[in-house]
Amino acid sequence: MANFNTHLNVAFMVSGTLSLTVYKAGLIDDSGFLVCVALGTIGGLLPDLDSDNSTPIKLGFNITSFVFAFGLVMHWRSDLSLLALIALWLAGYGFMRYVIFHIFTTMTVHRGVIHSVPYMAILGLGLTCLSYYGLHLPLTTSWFYGLFLFGGAMVHLALDELYSVNLSNMKMKRSSGTAMKFYQHKDKWWYLLLYTILALLVYVAPPVEMFWLRLSDPSAWAQLKVGILPELVKGMLQ
Repeated sequence: MANFNTHLNVAFMVSGTLSLTVYKAGLIDDSGFLVCVALGTIGGLLPDLDSDNSTPIKLGFNITSFVFAFGLVMHWRSDLSLLALIALWLAGYGFMRYVIFHIFTTMTVHRGVIHSVPYMAILGLGLTCLSYYGLHLPLTTSWFYGLFLFGGAMVHLALDELYSVNLSNMKMKRSSGTAMKFYQHKDKWWYLLLYTILALLVYVAPPVEMFWLRLSDPSAWAQLKVGILPELVKGMLQ
């Protein structure tokens, strides 16, 4: 499969290119552009959350552990002594980084249900719902956030599938088909749960028709067409 740097760089390039496109079309604003690039890049690392030794999971748990410990200290800062706060900080960090991390890695198997299309679709659609209903962001922005997260994850899965082909003699490696998957019989009950959650999210998702109308608005793409080439190049072509 592709390594961490490959996933990071390709996801960043793809999400950056697509974000610039919708930004120049006037479909997202400045902050939306930056968030879409970030979400697409993060999405490109998400499927490896089930890998015990992957850089994303280690980095993610380190950050989460620091935030958790900081939250504990801030909550009890007025009630505990300095030594007690230090002990609470260390205990909170250690609990999250080692106990919860161990439980998570024990329960997950690399290229299991997390490393699948429906799981990533749940994360993308869940982010869309959170952005629209929870953060009260505009509908178009909310859909773009979810789509960029999901799209980054699809880049990751596609790269893993491409790396499962031995190009020197055009043979498929044993890992072929384990990356971009929709179902595995051995995990049938997990997939039943995934598709049930996905169906519920589809049901409560923001109106996709309004997003599609905005996306297919000819004026947006006409604006993109006008600004697609630098003025110097336009002058050379005339």
